[in-house]
Amino acid sequence: MIDPRLHEKVALITGGNNPYGIGAAIAREFATHGAQVFIHGYRQEFDLPSDSQIQEPGLHFFFEQQRKSADEVAASIRKVGGKAEHWDGDLRDPQNVTLLFEKAEKAFGRIDILVNNAAEYLADTFIPSDTSEEMGELWEAGPSTSTINVETHDRHFAVNSRAVAMLMATFASRIIERRANWGRIVNISADCAWGCPKEISYRASKYALESYSRSAAAELGSYGITVNVVSPGPVQSGYIAPEQEEALIPDIPLRRIGQPEDIANAVVFFASEQAGWITGQLLFVHGGHRMALGQL
Repeated sequence: MIDPRLHEKVALITGGNNPYGIGAAIAREFATHGAQVFIHGYRQEFDLPSDSQIQEPGLHFFFEQQRKSADEVAASIRKVGGKAEHWDGDLRDPQNVTLLFEKAEKAFGRIDILVNNAAEYLADTFIPSDTSEEMGELWEAGPSTSTINVETHDRHFAVNSRAVAMLMATFASRIIERRANWGRIVNISADCAWGCPKEISYRASKYALESYSRSAAAELGSYGITVNVVSPGPVQSGYIAPEQEEALIPDIPLRRIGQPEDIANAVVFFASEQAGWITGQLLFVHGGHRMALGQL
């Protein structure tokens, strides 16, 4: 087993409150390698049936997980001997960026690794909402599908783009101030960030994240900070129903849906000493999904 030399490093992971999600898996993987982890979460409220204790993956199951505090994930790490703390806050509020760092530094003294995993998702489209026939299939994407408007645009960019930029800037200022000359930033994108019908604002905001990442890599390299992007394909974080999973598998050369641990492994690699001369890179972790090779 390769030692990534992360023992006693401090990792801040955003969007880690879903126990079945990518952020939680990243936090657990860092803790496995001896890192101290500070987990940010945001409890999202959804209108669900009162008897919606569904155990099978799907949108309702996923929404149930998103309603949880990051405390559950932190507690699961502490239970097996790891070091973990948490804080829940809405990153759409710019003040929470500074507050998040203050909470993490109070818990562990410093931050060495920043993983921007938190994301806002509302399905939106350019198709007018009153075009009922064309919109028929769009509503299947989720209960919040709508024509793009100021709210759907701003909600996405506030979390997926602006918060990421502000978190990177705050992280860099602290690394530079204490002259650490070592830091890792790993940002989580999506494997069709360059554009996707029915998810236009989500994908556009992720594309902005990728641009910010490349600029940060160029500017922060001289301070010993690497910046890389992991771009997942379909990952079972609780939202993919069994029938959807079966429909997706034929488009994935490795013939399986991704697991959160697949993404966590890539993130830990980018944070490792072995990746010390890698920066400004975009790594697709998607089992070959969306390769431009036609039908396989």
